[in-house]
Amino acid sequence: MSDRLAVRKTFKLYLGGAFPRSESGRTYAVTDARGVFLANAAWASRKDARDAVVAARGAFGTWSGATAYNRGQVLYRVAEVMEGRHAQFCEEVAAGEGLSAGRARAVVDAAVDRWVWYAGWTDKLASVLGSANPVAGPFFGFSTPEPTGVVAVLAPQRSSLLGLVSVLAPVLACGNTAVVVTSRDRPLPAVTLGEVLATSDVPGGVVNLLTGDAGEIGPWLAEHDDVDAIDLTGAPPAQAMELERLAAGSIKRVLRPPAEEPDWSADPGLSRMTPFLETKTVWHPKGV
Repeated sequence: MSDRLAVRKTFKLYLGGAFPRSESGRTYAVTDARGVFLANAAWASRKDARDAVVAARGAFGTWSGATAYNRGQVLYRVAEVMEGRHAQFCEEVAAGEGLSAGRARAVVDAAVDRWVWYAGWTDKLASVLGSANPVAGPFFGFSTPEPTGVVAVLAPQRSSLLGLVSVLAPVLACGNTAVVVTSRDRPLPAVTLGEVLATSDVPGGVVNLLTGDAGEIGPWLAEHDDVDAIDLTGAPPAQAMELERLAAGSIKRVLRPPAEEPDWSADPGLSRMTPFLETKTVWHPKGV
């Protein structure tokens, strides 16, 4: 038995590439699946949500303006850094979700692989979703996918890492920036992911992570005029319709929550990228 006292951790938010405390000063206790204390996490406030949107908007020009190939390289780097912290992710997933060590390793492996998968899609979206349009005249007509802008993501509440990666990575692969509300009861993998993002090549503000209650933070993001789209995957079921109504006030794109918990290990296809892409059509005269 060691007489050394444990270092109790109080994790912070991840906003604009930094780790501030919540503006409100609020925190809450995070426990494992058996109710044993693990750490304290920041409880994000309305001001924190606004700050996250400001950071995401400020980073949008740089991220969306990077080449698709470069975005793919950056996302691949995230997977590399995650792989280096594989054991920590396994420990946090096992504790939070009550999984065996073997099952937790499988979940973390799938999460890393999911980052790699989306990294590979960044420079292929234009070829798959774009087109050269038939035009009755001396013109070329080209349609190309463009990022929507700032996307608010209410992450899954049960799948704290694989589910989180499955909703965040496609948003980034398309060139959008993100404000993410993490799982309330299982936030530690998201906190560690924030540390991974901060030490990889992702520019500050591209991803902003808010720990706390999606039921409290969600309405603020849904009605925020500078949020262009919202993913309601992790929204409280009773609140989803109200969040969609609030989002309609600023004509946001809305990805509705699934009727039941998805199988996050399944092939996601393009279904989580196309909702956060817009199509730009350009006309150009033909040469003589």
